[in-house]
Amino acid sequence: MSFKKYKQYPIVQNFPRKWPDKQITQAPIYCSVDLRDGNQALINPLSVEQKLEYFHTLVKMGFKQIEVSYPSASDTDFSFTRKLIEENLVPDDVAIQVLIPAKKEWIKKSVEAMSGVKNGIFHLYNPTNEFQRRVVFQKSDEEIISMAVESMKYLVELTKDFKGNVTYQYSPESFSQTDLEFAVKICNEVINVVKPTIDKKMIINLPNTLEACTANVYADRIEWMCENLHHREALIISVHPHNDRGTSVASAELAVLAGADKVEGTLFGNGERAGNLDLVNFAFNIYSQGIDAKLDLSIIDEVKAMYEEKTGLIVHPRHPFVGDMIFTAFSGGHQDAIKKGMDFYRTQNSQEWNVPYLPIDPKDIKRGYEKVIRVNSQSGKGGASFIISEFLGVNMSKDEAIKFGLVIKDESDKLKRELEKEEIIELYKKLNS
Repeated sequence: MSFKKYKQYPIVQNFPRKWPDKQITQAPIYCSVDLRDGNQALINPLSVEQKLEYFHTLVKMGFKQIEVSYPSASDTDFSFTRKLIEENLVPDDVAIQVLIPAKKEWIKKSVEAMSGVKNGIFHLYNPTNEFQRRVVFQKSDEEIISMAVESMKYLVELTKDFKGNVTYQYSPESFSQTDLEFAVKICNEVINVVKPTIDKKMIINLPNTLEACTANVYADRIEWMCENLHHREALIISVHPHNDRGTSVASAELAVLAGADKVEGTLFGNGERAGNLDLVNFAFNIYSQGIDAKLDLSIIDEVKAMYEEKTGLIVHPRHPFVGDMIFTAFSGGHQDAIKKGMDFYRTQNSQEWNVPYLPIDPKDIKRGYEKVIRVNSQSGKGGASFIISEFLGVNMSKDEAIKFGLVIKDESDKLKRELEKEEIIELYKKLNS
């Protein structure tokens, strides 16, 4: 393998970073990009009807910003945006966002798609990294800046008479591969066009378009930008991490520590290549720290079923907090610790969840305890005794639990599979009949 053809990502030099000493104390603004970024990564893109059901689920979960389309890219996206607006399907407290490339005819079509919107975010972007400037667009630095500035001027002009709330968002689309000095220069030029105020903020989105650096370097870049952007008090700093290195959740968390106010991502991380930031994982991480995640995570199994049906993708059984097997223990040692932890939690009437190997209480997401412990030949006394205690209300002595555990282990070995709850209960009843 020719690893020497790859260059190490540059760090932010001589930077007195502050984010390592901070903690996340509240949830950021979430923006779901499932219906745009996620949709463009599907083998079979969503129809208008499928998008609408997906949209309603996102609203039910509590998303207040939803990127719904790329109106200039397809008739389906344009039609879906019009349907949301014309049929008054967007709640008053939800803003819909559209992605717009920095090209006049596409800006015009996108504005037409958003005509009559009550709360609209117009997300303008153009690629900014040196390679794309030089090779793809064959334009100078100033020409790339001019593309962004003139496009934003045109967008502001076309939307100046909108009666609804209009928010402008700008992305240096390939921020992750863009030199910081150029990134801040182009962003500041666009900010000067919009002239945001504390009462009417604009959004600067700083994407990890291709995740190429460690999460700490991304955080450094976000904090550096926050300190060098004009009118920081009038800006909402957004991040859009992709998962090419498998660390998008860490990148998002550290970016929030570094000053990001908003995170863009998708349910379960759907997206191009290795996917987008997994907002479900991110929100549960916040929730598990005793912080209001600002999303209704109790309905996550309902959301998961909708997602799998509409996208054709399957949520991994080991997905953090949500996978079908995430609260399951087979190991005898783990099962024993869970049983003792659950017994303590209940008998002490504890208000603080601290059960070994269970990051949150399964009942928080409307799951029972029947799948917490699954018994096979690797299990010990704790697993079988937990089942009997949980579903028959019988607390075995230590000796009884050891003997019964050996019976269950032998039966599982003989059948060469795990035993169902009903089978374990039946064996217990036979032994005690």
